[in-house]
Amino acid sequence: MAGDALLEVRDLRKSYATAVGAIHQAEGDPPAADAGFVGVDGVTFSLAPGETLGIVGESGCGKTTLARMLLRLIEPDSGEMRFRGQHWRGARGADLRVLRRRIQMVFQDPIASLNARMRVGAIVGEPLAIHEPGLSRADRHARAAKMLEAVGLGAEALDRYPHEFSGGQRQRIGIARALILRPELVVADEPVSALDVSVGAQIIELLDRLRRELSLTLILISHSLPVVAQLATRVAVMQAGRFVESGTADQVLQSPQHPYTQALIAAVPEIPA
Repeated sequence: MAGDALLEVRDLRKSYATAVGAIHQAEGDPPAADAGFVGVDGVTFSLAPGETLGIVGESGCGKTTLARMLLRLIEPDSGEMRFRGQHWRGARGADLRVLRRRIQMVFQDPIASLNARMRVGAIVGEPLAIHEPGLSRADRHARAAKMLEAVGLGAEALDRYPHEFSGGQRQRIGIARALILRPELVVADEPVSALDVSVGAQIIELLDRLRRELSLTLILISHSLPVVAQLATRVAVMQAGRFVESGTADQVLQSPQHPYTQALIAAVPEIPA
């Protein structure tokens, strides 16, 4: 693996047990043992600091499973993950806590990902309470206010609840929460799929601005090629748990080699240049 990579992933795999005995019995066959559904099948890639990797594919291809493994929200069955050369997959205890603050996630659903019973200031400041417990409540509040300003929401949002905001505003709150620890890597899993097109475009523009201002490395996961094309410097196309094609954004989007990539691009009226 490349020595200067921020994130290195090798042969990452994840499968799930799927009961099939009832199906076989219905067809007159003897009951079968549980079969495995492969969610992620041997994914390998490296990511340099400052890059934006777009991972694109249809629903059910394994994108979200991969994202959650990269964050250690679920554990892979096998494979290797390293962050700045450190053994990310095998990190435990204090090492895991240190690495967790450097890798954060923006979730798909801006409603479900925010605690409806917490005020926005507490939601955005919660990572600070976990990772910087010595910080005073006033300091957490001040840093949360500054981050909310950075995502286009004023400090007046601090004492309000998530239900008082629109979907796009709630996604801005989620982004503020992800960025308050100043992570090096952000994984954005379908960050605009639950939003109207115009609102989603504003969120993509926001992510692009914050990426530049905060020198972020970004993994953008989407089923939408136009969304990926707006931000990605590199693109990986995922089908049935595998990367079937990857390369620079220009290479993949302008001169696709794999039939699946060609089919995805053919289904889109126009890819942004």
